[in-house]
Amino acid sequence: MNLKLVAKRLIFLVVVIWAASTIVFFIPRLSSRNALRERFGELARTGGFSPADLEKIIASMQQQFGLDRPLYEQYWTYLGNILRLDFGYSLYRYPTTVTELIAQSLPWTIGLLLVTTILAFVIGNFLGAVAAWPRAPGWMRGIATPFILLTGVPPVIMGILLLFFVGFRWKLLPLGGAYSVGTVPTFSIGFILDLLQHQILPGLALVLGSVGGWVLSMRGMGVTIQGEDYVNFAEHKGLTAGRIFRDYYLRNAMLPQITGLALALGSVVTSAIIVEGLFGLPGIGTMLNLAIRSNDFPTIYGIVLFITIAVAVLMTAVEFLYPLLDPRVRNS
Repeated sequence: MNLKLVAKRLIFLVVVIWAASTIVFFIPRLSSRNALRERFGELARTGGFSPADLEKIIASMQQQFGLDRPLYEQYWTYLGNILRLDFGYSLYRYPTTVTELIAQSLPWTIGLLLVTTILAFVIGNFLGAVAAWPRAPGWMRGIATPFILLTGVPPVIMGILLLFFVGFRWKLLPLGGAYSVGTVPTFSIGFILDLLQHQILPGLALVLGSVGGWVLSMRGMGVTIQGEDYVNFAEHKGLTAGRIFRDYYLRNAMLPQITGLALALGSVVTSAIIVEGLFGLPGIGTMLNLAIRSNDFPTIYGIVLFITIAVAVLMTAVEFLYPLLDPRVRNS
């Protein structure tokens, strides 16, 4: 791989992370709202603090969070903390840090996102390739049609429909949660099955909500590739239909889909976070919803910035993977 290209991609990644960090830092400070005052004002109404005590608490917390210093000092300290992945403290769960909250919920999000993204990508691209392949049986091409019809249904709407019909009306699967109430997490088969049972509905919501897009884009690429010279040459050589489909048709049609995967990562992550909150899974999405309801602004900004950094890193990783799949890019 060209080292100059790698350096340019890494520099672009650093610029994206810096720009996102700067926006997350300055946007809240353009508002007249004071996160500390709002949070401790709620506690004062429920806990009976006197106004004098409330002002002392707010002044002390502002000093601890560094909000009493000049803005440029806050900015440089903030950038240094970002380099250490230090997003500050959570107001709702103080003195727990935002990084600790993210670390607790991240495995749930990664597990759901990884499985559903791979399933949607593989199923959608295979069905799209079959739908455009002229030698495929008619019944196989027809399988792709229902998934195409679901293209316009967002994953969150799909999740609501699944919750109502499958979970509430038919009572086939749990309505939400990571596992049954009262269950102690263990490495037993019973707990693993219970865990998987609770992940089916959110997983289906994400897969059914995104697989149709992959079917459409792959079918379009398949129709384009059918007239390419290398496909016609393979047919004239007398190669079997299975080998032409695998080595000449599917493999070349998949290359633009890898680029599409990089572009779709942002929406995939956002959909997963919303679906997590809908089904009450203890992931990043639920943590973000709780922070919004609690006016926990440091946690909100930390999670948003973390998601931005994660998506930027993933997109860069896909760009590095693309030359390994396409020799034309690797040798250029």
